[in-house]
Amino acid sequence: MDSSSWLVVAVVLALVVAVCAAVLLVRVFRARRLLLDAGVPLQSKALFWAAVVYTVSPVDLIPDPVYLDDVGVLLVALRALHAAAARSGADRKELPH
Repeated sequence: MDSSSWLVVAVVLALVVAVCAAVLLVRVFRARRLLLDAGVPLQSKALFWAAVVYTVSPVDLIPDPVYLDDVGVLLVALRALHAAAARSGADRKELPH
């Protein structure tokens, strides 16, 4: 493969990862809205805000345009919010899958 082919592959990969990060960010926001009155511990709410700040922050573990670290942070926050909702008795049917 020549250099232009590698560039196309890299751009496509970066776009796919960016779309995944955007979808996860939307899911985290939806889950957070449902958990506002669910009796979720403060540390779970703080984890949500930390994930959002990290995602929009220009400082990353892996420099942009590689969003793998952002996707990982959002996945951890989403999993923690789902677990906190289950522990607090929130209806799992209302949470995004």
